[in-house]
Amino acid sequence: MSQPPNEERRALLRQLPAVDQLLKRACWESLPHVPPDVRRDACRAVVDQLRAAVLNGESVKLDVDDVAQLCASRAAENVRPVLRSVVNATGVVLHTNLGRAPLSSAALQAVAGAAGGYTNLEMNLDAGVRDNRMDRLSGAFSRILGCGDVVIANNNAAAVFLALCALAGDGRGVAVSRGELVEIGGSFRMPDIMTASGARMVEVGTTNRTHLRDYTQAFEQGASLAMKVHRSNFSVVGFTKEVSIEELAEAARPHGALVVHDLGCGLLRSAPHLGDDCVRRSLDAGADLVLFSGDKLLGGPQAGIIAGRKEVVERIRKHPVLRLVRPGKLTLLALEATLLAWERSPDGREVPAARLAALSAAELRPRAEALASILRDAAGDLLDITVTDTEATTGGGSAEDIRLPSVAVALRPADGSENRLAAALRQGDPAVVGRIEGGRVLLDCRTLLAGDEDRITQALGRYLEPS
Repeated sequence: MSQPPNEERRALLRQLPAVDQLLKRACWESLPHVPPDVRRDACRAVVDQLRAAVLNGESVKLDVDDVAQLCASRAAENVRPVLRSVVNATGVVLHTNLGRAPLSSAALQAVAGAAGGYTNLEMNLDAGVRDNRMDRLSGAFSRILGCGDVVIANNNAAAVFLALCALAGDGRGVAVSRGELVEIGGSFRMPDIMTASGARMVEVGTTNRTHLRDYTQAFEQGASLAMKVHRSNFSVVGFTKEVSIEELAEAARPHGALVVHDLGCGLLRSAPHLGDDCVRRSLDAGADLVLFSGDKLLGGPQAGIIAGRKEVVERIRKHPVLRLVRPGKLTLLALEATLLAWERSPDGREVPAARLAALSAAELRPRAEALASILRDAAGDLLDITVTDTEATTGGGSAEDIRLPSVAVALRPADGSENRLAAALRQGDPAVVGRIEGGRVLLDCRTLLAGDEDRITQALGRYLEPS
């Protein structure tokens, strides 16, 4: 591109509007929530950008109202919340990148009803004295799970660390299968957590085969605790062997060793479509503690839950690390409401994550057909829209090998630009996140919540608007 003469560039630079001039334009009247400093910074940034474009010989529009509108748009974007509502059309029920479990209406009401004021977080209102913030949850968990007591941390990684600190942080041996030395997202590695807690890791078995005798030998050599870790994000298949929680608990008992099951997913009871690994089974099998997430299949807020024998949990309650990892009132309010929802409806119909995971493909198909019909009317010939069978997953590190038959609406752009379509839906407001497969953007109906069809239609309408 040929550069304009120096004199022409100097003339364009003189036409750049002043910041104070831009701040007086009418476009700001619709943005009363944008603070003055943010407005001024946005104007300076836009003017600097235009100045650089002029010096680079680019064609620019310097109309004051047009420039002011650019400034206002930038300012509005700068104060828009980073975290916002997203339509999950990925088919991953517990999508870690999308906040995992959506809260139930009961949990939302509990938070909204108490979060704006003061609560009896640590006060016994009957006696008028200080109380423990977790005592109310202990009652709910005891009724639902039959456990002696619970401790709540701010996530399951914190729960694992806290339990190890309290029970083996003085260098005691912790037996763990080599096939269960997991690494999960965010570089959480079980060996590193063991080391940080002060526990002495005792590796038993091999990557693919661990026998009961391996644990027994570790107990005989002084290991005081065995930790069984759920392989939540991978599977070991073929020539394999692992020790069940029932066998491990029985083997530990004669040696006075504790058994801790890091279950992870938080499935309270076994379900045909999700498998048999659940909190209740591990407790009934004799595990002293079961550790699991609040925001996975339990369907509540992010939390790490330690449930088990009262005398063991009491040791954890007294450990100073608990103060570092305990959750606040919003988490406890939502978690208690989620537990009570499970107590009212053991089938999970009040908990969105459980309800979505339980839907059959036959139940999803009418919703997919209806959504496809609406989107066809909106898109015309620009998109080929069909309904297709697919597979969803629970996600969130709950179970790697579980696949849920599902139904999706498939959008194939006439110009073959499926990446551009996916990006436009993802970057819009509302944001819609689907997945690309076979040259199409799939909108999986398993993970759609009430009202998401309208939001998808709105987002697609923005994509279809002439540029």
